[in-house]
Amino acid sequence: MRDDLKLFNDLVELLLTEETQQPVAKPIDTDELYSTLDLSLGDYPALDSEFTAALQSIIKSTPKTASRSFFNQLFGGRISRAMLGDLLAVMLNNSMYTYKVAGPQVGIEKTILHNICDRIGYAKHSDGTFAPGGSMSNFMAMVMARDRRAPNSRNEGVLVPMTVYTSEESHYSILKNAALMGIGKDYVRLIKTNDAGEMLASDLEIQIQKDIDRGYLPFFVNATAGTTVLGAFDDVEYISRVCKEHDLWLHLDGAYCGGVIFSRRYRHLVKGIEFTDSFSVNAHKMLGTPLSCSIIVVQDKKHLYESFSNDAEYLYQTDGDDFNLGKTSIQCGRRNDALKLWTLWKSVGTLGLEAIVDHQFKMAEVARAYIKQHPDYTLYSDKESLSVCFNYKHIPAKLLCTELYKHAELMVGFGTFRNDEFIRLVTINTLIKEDDLMNVFKTIESFVANTLEVNTAENPILKG
Repeated sequence: MRDDLKLFNDLVELLLTEETQQPVAKPIDTDELYSTLDLSLGDYPALDSEFTAALQSIIKSTPKTASRSFFNQLFGGRISRAMLGDLLAVMLNNSMYTYKVAGPQVGIEKTILHNICDRIGYAKHSDGTFAPGGSMSNFMAMVMARDRRAPNSRNEGVLVPMTVYTSEESHYSILKNAALMGIGKDYVRLIKTNDAGEMLASDLEIQIQKDIDRGYLPFFVNATAGTTVLGAFDDVEYISRVCKEHDLWLHLDGAYCGGVIFSRRYRHLVKGIEFTDSFSVNAHKMLGTPLSCSIIVVQDKKHLYESFSNDAEYLYQTDGDDFNLGKTSIQCGRRNDALKLWTLWKSVGTLGLEAIVDHQFKMAEVARAYIKQHPDYTLYSDKESLSVCFNYKHIPAKLLCTELYKHAELMVGFGTFRNDEFIRLVTINTLIKEDDLMNVFKTIESFVANTLEVNTAENPILKG
């Protein structure tokens, strides 16, 4: 074990060096992957030297998500105290389904959940759990909503058409989950948005009434705190009134930007969160913990038990339900995803989490300010958001982002909203500073000048 820990430290040193010297790994074409890297598995053990060399080459070729040139996804960066907790969780190797096998780790998870419930204004009967990702958090919310609206569906299945409502800009998991849980994608209503990508509660009301008139059973509304592309925040307070009128479950998907609950300055973006029935947030996004760290909390913990609890005498042999977390989770065996958030929160305090969130918004403001000052750029949204959406010299965003990636210059994604396609720069990396953002723009400008020959706005080509 100690030899492997030494090897691990050596590999970490290599990774840290690579992140500085080659922050964007040169991509390997998929048709060359297996001939470029030694990923083979043989009948006999690899020599130590071969094993180490294979790991080193893999590290060098893997995208560096903690580098300051990574803006491609809704996560990034590395906070050492959070990483410490994740490494300890691996070494401890506890499963979180019972207190008997997890011990104080259960208390750590419950402490986090109760703090989040208190922070968003949930009642004393609230609780939550850690899920294996934001999609599964949304899935759990949908299942609880279904069971609340049609209590027999858990045993009998869905016997009448049930309808789901979500913004046309919301995460794809709502449609996917409807298929998985037997509701059907055809019964998901994509609600119109305004020009900022925010759900129109007026259209929500219209769609609900239409389904009631058809004899369908509406049961679930999904609002979003940080849409995937524009980073828009739905008006939770207004939407909650519609849900209350029709007795519908309201879930707030805060996987991307639910971390605003820790910021006094930006908490207004989720005004009305206390009126929701459930809320989910991914700490591996705004709060910067390692993947994955997804949380769902509910106003009334009875819904967790009613939808996810099953008796299993071979498993639950000691202690009460409140400490046997398998009674309220979608999984049985479950890794400890709470410890890394606890070590972060414990080490920096709630004010430290607030500083992380505020810094990300500040970086987004810095990026938007640069774009607005330069006529070669077009900005697509000026709302409070961590998604900075823009184009440079009207070059197709997909082409520019792809070529930046292929040339190992920058990892940044693109998105679309209505008829516009643009670069989507996310400032969620907790480590970035103003200089890093300025380097992004300089890299784009230099790359276009030196590598792309722009004949017309619609027809850029590679030089050479």
